[in-house]
Amino acid sequence: MLTILGFAMIATFLVLIMMKKMSPIAALVLIPALFCVFVGKGAKLGDYVIEGVTSLAPTAAMLMFAIVYFGVMIDVGLFDPIVRGILKFAKADPMRIVVGTAILAAIVSLDGDGSTTFMITVSAMYPLYKRLKMSLVVMTGVAAMANGVMNTLPWGGPTARAATALKLDASDIFVPMIPALAVGLLGVFVLSYVLGMRERKRLGTLTLGDVLVKEPVEEKETEAVLVGAGSGGSGTGKSAVATGGSGSGTDAEDGDKERFQVLDPHRPTLRPKLYWFNALLTVTLLTSMIMEWLPIPVLFLLGAALALTVNFPHIPDQKARLAAHADNVLNVSGMVFAAAVFTGVLQGTGMVDHMARWMVDVIPEGMGPHMALVTGILSLPLTYFMSNDGFYFGVLPVLAEAGAAHGVSPLEMARASLVGQPLHMSSPLVPAVYVLVGMAKVEFGDHTRFVVKWAALTCLLILGAGILFGII
Repeated sequence: MLTILGFAMIATFLVLIMMKKMSPIAALVLIPALFCVFVGKGAKLGDYVIEGVTSLAPTAAMLMFAIVYFGVMIDVGLFDPIVRGILKFAKADPMRIVVGTAILAAIVSLDGDGSTTFMITVSAMYPLYKRLKMSLVVMTGVAAMANGVMNTLPWGGPTARAATALKLDASDIFVPMIPALAVGLLGVFVLSYVLGMRERKRLGTLTLGDVLVKEPVEEKETEAVLVGAGSGGSGTGKSAVATGGSGSGTDAEDGDKERFQVLDPHRPTLRPKLYWFNALLTVTLLTSMIMEWLPIPVLFLLGAALALTVNFPHIPDQKARLAAHADNVLNVSGMVFAAAVFTGVLQGTGMVDHMARWMVDVIPEGMGPHMALVTGILSLPLTYFMSNDGFYFGVLPVLAEAGAAHGVSPLEMARASLVGQPLHMSSPLVPAVYVLVGMAKVEFGDHTRFVVKWAALTCLLILGAGILFGII
């Protein structure tokens, strides 16, 4: 009976969030609470939740302060020179533009937020693709795959969810996976080179001047991007960013202004005099995380506090920056604490144990010792057709229990579960992908048809590297 109720609870949770009948946070709380009553252990719900919240508090703290830290770094302009450098490198060569798209998306993905990554990447690269008449699905596909690999960062979501679901330390999952993920990212860069060479063969190589002469009507939009990236003078820069695009009328103008404001060199939050301090602080923070000098939540707590204090010494300015990133912080941390209810009920009632035993019986005996490989392969379709919440909180704990019965450690299972992220980032269940295709003016179906095969190949490359290096 517990096995049936366990699968019914997971299925109910998945259906409701996939059909958007409930938000993930509400479903993570209400569905398990209801099933806890069905099991006859409603009186112990409080114990399950408190135990779960206690164990998940460090993960929630890490996500909260990581979002604040990288949000502040974007506000103060840490990534602006990177954008300028990539635009300078790309010029009007299709191959360089595609490779630059992958590099830019990977670097900006350090903030752990897909929407921000796609906003910056498309704002910088879209006009160049448009001038050269390059394939826009190449841009969206490359950006999504690069972000998918980088989305495995401990503060990006999947790693934190895996750590939350299996009660592991995020750094223990992520740090050993770095070589395999590096291979995956290198694969994205190689793919972007191949796709760029195709575009170069199709279109040839022009200078930016040639392109502007051919399409003088849309010159203002190019100026908006290049100036917005920091390469223009003060007077022209404000005008270009303000006017934004080639459309006429207030609506078009406002829309383009919104699209390119992330690159505005005159935004009041910029701190050019503190650039090297912020760069050194970020490098030190990432190095400390990799070397495990302090727990990741502590590192980001200290980093966020220091970044806010130095860059915005006045309290009203600090409050404004915190308010600007409050939505992301609340959504992510709320999800983690809500997950305490789901995982607590699943484990406390014994449902996960019964489900795991059933799966152990179903899986062929010969596949038992290879449950990490099975999990890695399953992560491709499962994370594409369901949300990360559904996979990591609903499916991974069951797979981990089944793997444990065959001697496969939870850490191996958690690492294998990250393999499908390059494909997941193009899932119709990921809100950020709609930001990507919307800003790039690409049909979602076209993006899907292009990216699925390449993203799946990237996932398998990561899985193969993980097995080769003995990580999975």
